[in-house]
Amino acid sequence: MALVIALMAASVAAAPAKPTEVDWRTPAPETVMVIDTNKGRVLVELVPEVAPNHVARLQDLTRAGIYDGRTFFRVIDRFMAQTGDPTNTGEGGTDRPNLKAEFTFRRTAATPFVAMAAPAGLEVGFIKSLPVVSQAWSWAEATSDKKVSAWGTYCPGVLGMARDEDNNSANSQFFLMRQPYPSLDKRYTAFGRVISGLEAVRAIKAGEPVPAPQDLMQKVRLLSDIPENQRPKIRVIDPKGPWFAAETKRLRASKGADFSVCDIDPPVEVR
Repeated sequence: MALVIALMAASVAAAPAKPTEVDWRTPAPETVMVIDTNKGRVLVELVPEVAPNHVARLQDLTRAGIYDGRTFFRVIDRFMAQTGDPTNTGEGGTDRPNLKAEFTFRRTAATPFVAMAAPAGLEVGFIKSLPVVSQAWSWAEATSDKKVSAWGTYCPGVLGMARDEDNNSANSQFFLMRQPYPSLDKRYTAFGRVISGLEAVRAIKAGEPVPAPQDLMQKVRLLSDIPENQRPKIRVIDPKGPWFAAETKRLRASKGADFSVCDIDPPVEVR
């Protein structure tokens, strides 16, 4: 049985310590999209804690088969790859109502956010595999709901929902980041991340639009809908574990003032 291990994206001098069993977590199978493309398999973890309505929409459309055979019609090098249009033109959508924007969310004390750094009154860290920027938790005492605002930040692999000029016009189209692009933060809903297969996303032919696009999502399923005996076994480094804490500390020391939340990409094992 093949074992695929995605290691750190950051280039650092020292090799990371080996994670132990306590450092891994198993994503809920209904939150993992298995996207088989002509460039290879891409696994995307959805994070309902940050945008529940967007997660529910992709789960719905995936189960309905809407995403099977959809081309990557708009692909910009060093930026992102866009797909999910039933018409494969970039102009279409489904008969579902458009989604209201979920650019930010209200973080509570129970939100599974793990902070990595606290620059300029903010906190940056992770919720599951998604890099997140948040107001500092100390502000919660000054808010009426005792919560703070937070949002997914656009590091490589992050899943975002496409829309037109109306903030509340997202329907079915989505994009996967090929490189970091933080200027999208709080302008497009970020609600998941590629946990395996980013190299396939980066191999998709670029174009705006792509001329006669050939690269496509051949089959898209939720992990939970794949028969148990055919389902890939996936585990991801838990940001709450000791390996993550130690690796974050090491990377911050190595990068210094250049350290970014995008410098750490939690390893994943796929069997």
